[in-house]
Amino acid sequence: MDTGSSEGLPGMRLLIPVLSLVLLAALGAALISATDRLTRKRVAENEAAQIMKVLGALLPEGGYDNSPHLDVITLTGAKLPGSNAVLPVYRARLAGEPVAAILTVIAPGGYVGSIRLLVGIRADGTISGVRALEHRETPGLGDSIETARSDWIRMFDGRSIADPAPAAWLTRRNGGDFDQISGATVTSRAVVEAVRDALIFFAENRDMLFSTPVDRETP
Repeated sequence: MDTGSSEGLPGMRLLIPVLSLVLLAALGAALISATDRLTRKRVAENEAAQIMKVLGALLPEGGYDNSPHLDVITLTGAKLPGSNAVLPVYRARLAGEPVAAILTVIAPGGYVGSIRLLVGIRADGTISGVRALEHRETPGLGDSIETARSDWIRMFDGRSIADPAPAAWLTRRNGGDFDQISGATVTSRAVVEAVRDALIFFAENRDMLFSTPVDRETP
């Protein structure tokens, strides 16, 4: 029995470090997974806070009584122009009646890539406001689409697909009615055309935008 016991000890000595490594690897994987989930949650919370802030700027204070960031549907780029991504549409209502839809729109023709916009359109088809959510345009030039940099993007407020007519929804350099940002003609053209396309889409799909049930998967 003594011989059998002594023969088993080396095997045990080898097994213990292996088990320790396995345990450490499992703990490490669990820690990485937990950190990843926490990071994703924080990113999502930051993005949601940004969205809510922008929505507040695009909607009249006291003009709606629902929570637009919760009254959401998602549409694919096959419906919303500019991208194949799944894009959210936020709805504002007062006493159950439509007040505005805030469309997430991708302007694909920016100078340094796509520009992500929120386009607020009132139920009557007029623009309540436009804001740039995400872009990589040139600092000091294309970034003037941000309200913190200039008031250029506010020129869309109150306009509609009939004001001006669709053919005039171009920059002045391209024969349209809209000023371009100095030194950022490409950026300006991309935003103007994306806002025009959002207005056309709204006009053609107004009833669907307000009647589609809330997307329950959207937080």
